[in-house]
Amino acid sequence: MSLDSVPVHGASCVVRSSASRAEAIAFAMVCIAAVGCHRSPGASPNAPAPARTVLRDPSNAFWHTRAPDRFFVRFETTKGAFVVGAVRAWAPRGVDRFYQLVRSGYFDDSRFSRVRAGYIVQFGIAGDPAIAQRWRDQRIGDDSVRHTNARGTCAFAMTGPDTRTTQIYINLRDNPQLDAQGFAPLGSVVRGMDVVDRLNSEYGETAGGGMRGGKQGPVFEGGNAYLDRNYPRLDHLIRATIVRAP
Repeated sequence: MSLDSVPVHGASCVVRSSASRAEAIAFAMVCIAAVGCHRSPGASPNAPAPARTVLRDPSNAFWHTRAPDRFFVRFETTKGAFVVGAVRAWAPRGVDRFYQLVRSGYFDDSRFSRVRAGYIVQFGIAGDPAIAQRWRDQRIGDDSVRHTNARGTCAFAMTGPDTRTTQIYINLRDNPQLDAQGFAPLGSVVRGMDVVDRLNSEYGETAGGGMRGGKQGPVFEGGNAYLDRNYPRLDHLIRATIVRAP
C-alpha cells in the first residue's frame, strides 16, 4: 500500500494524493530529514536513543517537529502487530503530536488501559510514572473534525476544548456521535484490525477509564507497576515504530 491512498476500515472514504512529481520529491526530502539517513535496510526510522531524553523536556524544539503528510506506525503488542496510517490533512496538530510521541518512544512499554468491547481501545499513558505525569497537562490545540469516527480510525481523547495531550483511542465500531463532540480522527488502522479487536476488554472502565471519568490518577502515579499489579491481564503496547510501508 502506498502513502497516496489510506483506506479506512468500515468506511468508503479514501484519501488520495494529487501531488505533482516535485511535491512528491519534496515530501520524500521531508521524510528523510525527519527519520535520518544512512540506515541499514529494515532499521527503525524512529529517532535515536538521545531523543528519549526529550520526554523530560516538553519545551525542547523536538516537540515542534512537523510530521510528514502521510506516514505509517507499527504497533507491536502482546496480541500481535497492527499498523496505523496517519494523514496530516485530517488533523494537523494531532498528527504532529502523534508523530513526535512515536519518535520519542513515549508509547513504548505501556498498557492498553481502557478497552471497551464493541466501542473503543484507548492507550497513551506512559508506563514510567515520571514521564506520564510530566505529560499529563501538555496540551495541544484542537483540530476541526475533517473525517468521521469510523471503525478503525484513531483520535486523541480529550475532556473538552484544547485538552488533547497523549491519550489516543481506536474506534472498534462506527462512532459518528463523537464527530459532534469534536473528536478529530488523525488516521486509521490499515493492517491488523483483528489484533485491535482481540485486545483484552475484561476490565472495561475499571483500569483507569477515560479522561472524563476522573479516575486515572493511580495510573499516572503508579504507571505499569500499578496496572500490572491490579489488572495483570491488560495487553501491553511493546513498541511503536515509524515504518515505510504497512
